[in-house]
Formats: sequence, C-alpha cells, structure tokens
Amino acid sequence: MLRPLLKSAARRYMDVTLRAGARNVRIVERPGAWMPPGALSDLSADLRHVAARTLTGALTYGVFSGDADVMKDVVITVVYGADGTPVAFNALAIMQVQTRPRPREVLHLGLVMIDPDARQEGLGWVLYGLTCFLIFIRNQMRPLWVSNVTQVPAVVGMVSTVFSDVWPRPDGGRCPLQHLLLARAIMASHRPVFGVGKEAAFDESRFVIARAYTGGSDDLQKTWDVAPKHRDDSYNTFCADQLDYGRGDDLLQLGRMDTAAMRRFLAREVPRAARFRLLGAGALVALQRLVLPLIYWSDSKRDYGILRARA
Repeated sequence: MLRPLLKSAARRYMDVTLRAGARNVRIVERPGAWMPPGALSDLSADLRHVAARTLTGALTYGVFSGDADVMKDVVITVVYGADGTPVAFNALAIMQVQTRPRPREVLHLGLVMIDPDARQEGLGWVLYGLTCFLIFIRNQMRPLWVSNVTQVPAVVGMVSTVFSDVWPRPDGGRCPLQHLLLARAIMASHRPVFGVGKEAAFDESRFVIARAYTGGSDDLQKTWDVAPKHRDDSYNTFCADQLDYGRGDDLLQLGRMDTAAMRRFLAREVPRAARFRLLGAGALVALQRLVLPLIYWSDSKRDYGILRARA
C-alpha cells in the first residue's frame, strides 16, 4: 500500500490503489485532466461493465460517456476482484456552484453501483466514505459542502448519519437559509451532473425533485419495493412519505464534510481491521498537502513551484 501512495504524493492529482479485504480499490482524481485517452477509455469501460451487471438498460450520461471534459471534474473509485474484473464503483462530481459572495465547491456524492454478486461484501464504506475521507485530507481538512440526489432510503440514512448539518432529514426542522440558496444554485446550473432534465420540478419546501428520471438517468429509477431500506425505519418512513416512487421523485440532500463527520465515519462505518490502513493512507495524503508545503517554505534557498525562495 505504501508504494502507490508515496508515488502518488508526487502527483498533482490522486491515483492510488489500496487493498480492502480481498479486493483492490483504485481512486482516480480528475482523470480527464491528465489521463491519456486510451487509459481514460479503459476506465469508462470498467464503469460500463459494472453498470451492465447492475441494470438492464444502458446509461450514456456523465462518466459513462468517456468524455474527457466530463471526467475533468470527477473522482472515480473502482473496486476490482482478484482477477482484475471491476465489481463496483463510485463517481463523485466536483461542482463549482455560483453563490455569493464567492463560488463554492460542492462534492456531489454521485452514482454508486455494485455487481449483484458482490453486494453482501460490505463495500459501502469503501464506495461512500473512503474517497470522501482522502479528499477531506487533500482539502487540508477544511469543511466541504456535499450534495446527494437519491430515492434510496438506505442512502438517505447513510448520508444523514455520516455527514454534518444534513437537510432534509426526518428530524431536520426548518430548512437553513444556506442550504436553500445552495440548492437553488445547484438546480439552476448542475442538473446534468445527476441526470435530471430541465422539466423536472423542484419543491424548495421539501427538497424533492419531481419526475427526476428524464435527463439520461431513466434506467436508474426504482420502485419502493426494490429500493434498499435503511436499518433505522425512520428514514424508510420519511422517504415513503416524501417521495412518489411511481412518478420518479428524488430527494436532494445537502450537508458538510468536516472533522466531526470524518470521526463518525471512522467510528461507525469503517471495519476495525481497516482503520489503521485507512489512517495510514490519510497520513500520506496529508504529507503531500499539509506537511511538504511547510518543509518547502522553510528552505529559503530553493524554489518549489509557486513557493519562491527569498532574494
């Protein structure tokens, strides 16, 4: 594990491979910005392979297209079997949302797919939390907004329990103003990120997107009976009350990734045997983003990128 992480520390973007039990996990940051066309095409093919094992239809939007411009603003996590076959993936989107007084960067939790044969292997913490944890470290542990669009009660509950200040949620009360303004900006300019068409109506009072499956994500729509449920039944009841599954509604969730959220992730979601490995990966990512700049700055005789030596 140490060798790929140390090699990645010299790169501008993450491209690391880790072990998670019997599986290999590859995390690739903004591949469209640096990956050769052939490698980018292979990565998209891995995602389509998992999608073909999961859905009867074909997805063509976003990361499945292999478009380099689209892949410049994503972080891809792919889980591979022992024979190198992809069995699961998560595609996080990095959105620049125009808000006042300055734009905000929002990490959209994006699309997660798992091969039916691997769904009982406990890959949820890898696909949802591992990448977020490393991005949080790379962001120098600054709080980062996250968004999520889903109709799956299990995912609604996971987002609500792991991240901070999440709205809406069963006990959320009144919508905070910051969440409302951010939701308006996301729905105005970033619908293609999660495959929602222009005609889909957004209910600001409940953060519900009506008829959400009309912008390329049509084959992702689930019935209530098929949608995976959360172990806490309050989230199941909440989704059943708020969403019309026959119409194809989605819930837009907004929250923050901060130190409290990462502490909850480590304590609740990560298997005990994997915690030290994950902390080691985080320490090496921190080496690149936090420690090395301080070392570079302390050397007044040499230039390091934009850090200039004193005259």
